[in-house]
Amino acid sequence: MSVYHTPVMLKECLEGLNIKPDGIYVDVTFGGGGHSRAILEKLTTGKLYSFDQDADAKEQSKLIENKNFTFIEANFRNIKQYLRLYGVRKVDGILADLGISSHQIDTPERGFSTRYDAELDMRMNQNADFSAKNIVNEYSVDELHKILGMYGEIKNARTAAQTIYTARLNRPINTINDLKNVMGKLAPKGKENKYFAQVFQALRIVVNEEMAVLEEFLLQTPEVLAPEGRLVVMSYHSLEDRLVKNFIRSGKFSGEVEKDIFGNDKKPLEAITRKAIEATPEEVEQNPRARSAKLRIAEPLK
Repeated sequence: MSVYHTPVMLKECLEGLNIKPDGIYVDVTFGGGGHSRAILEKLTTGKLYSFDQDADAKEQSKLIENKNFTFIEANFRNIKQYLRLYGVRKVDGILADLGISSHQIDTPERGFSTRYDAELDMRMNQNADFSAKNIVNEYSVDELHKILGMYGEIKNARTAAQTIYTARLNRPINTINDLKNVMGKLAPKGKENKYFAQVFQALRIVVNEEMAVLEEFLLQTPEVLAPEGRLVVMSYHSLEDRLVKNFIRSGKFSGEVEKDIFGNDKKPLEAITRKAIEATPEEVEQNPRARSAKLRIAEPLK
């Protein structure tokens, strides 16, 4: 049986959650269920609620037969709303493993990977109407320039945007190979794979509104966490990690920590670890996806 998804920094995530056997926990990114299964093993009377909007993840969730487990087919941007539907107002831990699963990357027709040819898709919610194909064929040069520069962090974003726009005047850019052929001459020699990965990252972030989803989620966590609860977030690129870091540090996504009239920090969370935790060299060798992972842990400010 092939591995659906290898969870990154599993031991560190579980330690960060500080799991109590009778606690209530949330895995907002079920994916292949690796983290969820490990959390359930540590629960006796406790409960685990796992979120995912991906149809393949829903199928994986059906393999878990445990009375303490509830799968919620929804985007975690609505965490507070959905937990209240189940009568849950406070939880002892929240885990978010951001990005895409190994399964999504390795399924060619999902269009997430530069290794295969398929439709330009990249939808985590396969019921959504908007895909990467819409972006490359419908966005203006200025819009393409903005997202490629901001979310892909590529240096020639303006040229790339103009190249896409000019190419699609002749014929639509519908597949992964269409896009790679259009942009091939723009990629730095010897770094083509990295360049295409950055372009795909930009498209994926926009298709799935990943930055907006993360912000909405983080803003709800202080209200959902119990007084000694834990927030454990693992990100895979600097844009996500910066949002998480800033929110834990100041309760905002930019700017300095505000003070109250007594000079105390007005922020809802405090970091458990001063710096982000990274995977060991041994884990990176076994699971290359762990290379870029950064894990941050926080709890409500006392």
